[in-house]
Parts: sequence; structure tokens; C-alpha cells
Amino acid sequence: MQDVAKHAGVSSQTVSRVANGLQNVEESTKKRVQESMQALGYRPNKAARALRSGRFHNIGVAMFTLSSYGNMRMLDAVASAAADSGYSLTLVLVGKPTQHDVSDAFDRLLEHGVDGILIVIEAHLADAAVVELPAGLPLVVVDSVTRSDYPVVDNDQAGGARLATQHLLDLGHETVWHLAGPEPSYSATRRLDEWRSVLLHAGRTVPPVMHGDWSTAAGYRAGLELAARDDVTAVFAANDQMALGLLRAFHELGRDVPGDISVVGYDDMPEAESFWPPLTTVHQNFESVGQRSVQALLAEIEDGPGRTGTLVVPTRLVVRSSTAAPRAIAATG
Repeated sequence: MQDVAKHAGVSSQTVSRVANGLQNVEESTKKRVQESMQALGYRPNKAARALRSGRFHNIGVAMFTLSSYGNMRMLDAVASAAADSGYSLTLVLVGKPTQHDVSDAFDRLLEHGVDGILIVIEAHLADAAVVELPAGLPLVVVDSVTRSDYPVVDNDQAGGARLATQHLLDLGHETVWHLAGPEPSYSATRRLDEWRSVLLHAGRTVPPVMHGDWSTAAGYRAGLELAARDDVTAVFAANDQMALGLLRAFHELGRDVPGDISVVGYDDMPEAESFWPPLTTVHQNFESVGQRSVQALLAEIEDGPGRTGTLVVPTRLVVRSSTAAPRAIAATG
């Protein structure tokens, strides 16, 4: 720092102000100091700064999988929001939703020096009384609305499923079949429960549930079974990738979409509008969830523990060409 000060013709205190991003330095002086830093290869020592300030400007993310589209979009949004706020990101994957694996993930994050942690819950971890999250550390939970002791941010899982199911009923379909996500998944369970609730409220038959693992292969296998049934006219898939597998199976077996079977997906991934036919689906605002999660965590870091409760980000239905009235209604209409 003294070398930079001498090179730039300023005091060490001025160099410190520039290195710490303080605003009480004239722009011309700041530029001169930055040029000297670059010329001498000077980099502020983040560890030393953290010792002085008690802050690492680093956010930890604990996540169960990177294989799902939603988690990848969420991570991208969180990384962008953190960078905009001057924070770096440390990611740790949790092997299994057990106390041991969760505790191990938090220990690894703390070793890297994090000011707070976002935990993105794909499984029913938050519901398990035996799993304890660390006390005394700023923490925000994503993808769960069952916690009451931490701030929670999530897309409106139930609302999206309601929109999808009601859309198909409003078109005139007698009932709606559902290809759900894996049973341990929290979001899959929320969508399944709301699908069933909408059908029961409407006085419709609730077909047997089929489960997949979010993949197109799972959708394809389910589609082969559904296409063989004459009583299937509408299917709500719990994500777009499984919906794509359904479309392939229906096409191969000569079932027209949407003439014979209407299909609705969930996520609104960018490719959904290029499926054939373009997919009607539920749009999740991952960008907003990521931004609001980071904002909530930074508020905890800056101000200490504050408001708990759940922030639910609305979803919306995007209607494209994969849904229509059943043939009998379309013919009379």
C-alpha cells in the first residue's frame, strides 16, 4: 500500500479509501491510484480486510443438485444479484438431505469465510424436525414455505399448478392427468397437491398420479403409457423437460397434440416456445426469486436478524399451441 501511495503521489490513507471502495476520494485521484495499483500489481488483501471489518463480502450457497433447470436458473440469478451488490459466491453441493450432510456443507462454507448462506431446498429437508440449520448465522431459505424461523423466498408453486389445471378444465376437458416430479421434491409435492385440490373442488375424477425424475426420458416413458389410453385428453407435466418427453411419445404413437391430447408444462424454459407444438406452460420468475433472496440475506447481514416469513413470487400461465378444447367440444363449437 505504501508503494502504491508513493507511486501515485498520495497518502496511504487515500489508497486505503480507494481499495475499500469509499466515495470520499476525488475521481481524478481515484483514477490515479487505480492506475498505480494496476502498474504495481497491487491487490487488496481480502482476508486482512475481513479481519478488520468482520465481513468477507462472500455469500455461501448450499444446494442439493445442479441437474434441474430451476436450480441452474436460480443459481445464475443469485450470482448476478450478489455480483451487483459487490459480493462473491461460494457454492457447496449437499449430497443427501440428512443432518450429517447438511452440517458438513455448512462447515465447508464457514471454512471459506461467508457472511451468510442461501440454502436452496429441492427435497423436504425443511420439513424434517431432525434437521437443524445453524443458529446465529444470516440464512435465507429458497424453495420452501414451511419454515417459520427464517426468511423464505419461493415461486408460487401452488398458484402455478392451479393456473395449469384450471386452464385445461376451462377448455372443456373432463379431467386432467398429472405427471409429477420425484416424490422427495418439495416443489413437485406442492404442484401435485394443488392439481388434486383443483380437480376435487371442481367435482372431477382425480386420475392416478405418475411420477418422473424431471427428465425428458421420464416424460417419454409416461407418454407411452398415457398415449395407450383412450380416456386421456389433457396432461399437466410438472416441468417442461418431462412435457417434451410426453410430446415425443404422443407424436410417435400418432396422438395429435393438441387435437387428441393437450399438454401443459411448468417452468417456461426458453426452448419451450420452440417445442412442436409450442408448449403452453407456467412461467416461473427465477430472476426475481434470486434477486429477492440475495436482498433478504444482505438485509440480515447488514442489520441483523429481522423479519421472518415467506415472500412468494407470482407465477403466470403462458398459453401457446399445445392446448385446445377436446375434439368433441371443438367439433360442436
